[in-house]
Amino acid sequence: MNAETLQQSFSTHFNSKPEFIVRAPGRVNLIGEHTDYNDGFVLPMAIDRAMWIALSPRDDSQIRIRSLDLETDAVFDLHSLAKGEGWVEYIKGMANELQNAGYKLKGFDAVMTGDVPRAAGLSSSAAVELATARAFAAVSGFKWDATQMAQLAQKAENEWVGVNCGIMDQMASAAAKEGFALFLDCRSLGYQYAPLPENVSVVILDTSTRRGLVDSAYNERRSQCEEAARWFGVKALRDVSVAEFYRKTKEEKLDEVVLKRARHIVTENERVLEAVQVMKAGNVKRLGELFNASHDSLRDDFEVTNDELNIMVECAREQESCYGARMTGAGFGGCAVALVQKENAEEFVNAVSAAYRQRSGVDASVYVCKASEGASLVK
Repeated sequence: MNAETLQQSFSTHFNSKPEFIVRAPGRVNLIGEHTDYNDGFVLPMAIDRAMWIALSPRDDSQIRIRSLDLETDAVFDLHSLAKGEGWVEYIKGMANELQNAGYKLKGFDAVMTGDVPRAAGLSSSAAVELATARAFAAVSGFKWDATQMAQLAQKAENEWVGVNCGIMDQMASAAAKEGFALFLDCRSLGYQYAPLPENVSVVILDTSTRRGLVDSAYNERRSQCEEAARWFGVKALRDVSVAEFYRKTKEEKLDEVVLKRARHIVTENERVLEAVQVMKAGNVKRLGELFNASHDSLRDDFEVTNDELNIMVECAREQESCYGARMTGAGFGGCAVALVQKENAEEFVNAVSAAYRQRSGVDASVYVCKASEGASLVK
């Protein structure tokens, strides 16, 4: 999407030029899966796929917005918000949380579009929320605070939309930096940037499969992790070291399934911490090994992969140019992510797409990604 096309669409729809253009990116999680709701560590990066909003302020409290992708319009008033259905709920939810937090909001006219694939686990919803927050900041004139905006966006998704997500997606969309991954402590919300190794491409491999199991399995995994934390006598599994995990589970018996779930979280947190160090050292080979170990743990201990994800990861790992690959997101379908030598990225995409089609009978969507900037004002 370029700003010019978006401006034209706004002009066609509202018969004037937009005063502002904002964007907020989707994200891919490089490593640190299911650790977020265990107060742990994650390492997402914002991708060069985003939601864009062109807008102009209004003199009243009305929001008029057109979704160019869905070709539908929505109108609501900031002073009489009521829950409904569909895409506009993310925008209403964000308005509601901002106002509850004491922000004085102005109405606006807007058109919205995006190229973050929906339902692929790349966080199109967080991108909508943060683009909305950026839009309100632009017209209402308040200072941008990435961490606070991410927290309000998470609250909007939890309480208005009714999706029990962690904070990672919103923080990645709000606070990411071009060329870097975002190392985030999900307990303190402290973050730092980890440089992406040079001459490496991040490739997202969408299996084109979606599973209805995700919500129920997610809630089940969550309660198993909470059970394990109680057994270890800690607030969250983030507080258990790998050494302590093996010592205590050797001494006392923990339910086998709960033990496997906990082992994934405890070892995954350690992998994230090591990943940040090896990225700073530019050690791509070791980073790839950590990707591989993460996937194996998600497959065997956390049991959230599916056949297509495992096939996709195998197809990726067979390529000489691939340093490592793993599922990313909640699991049971969706995407895998691979680290690939930059000069061989195109060849890798073609080879993996063909191999995956042959073995699974399904066509994959494959994106070579760049690490992009978090939510920003374009114009």
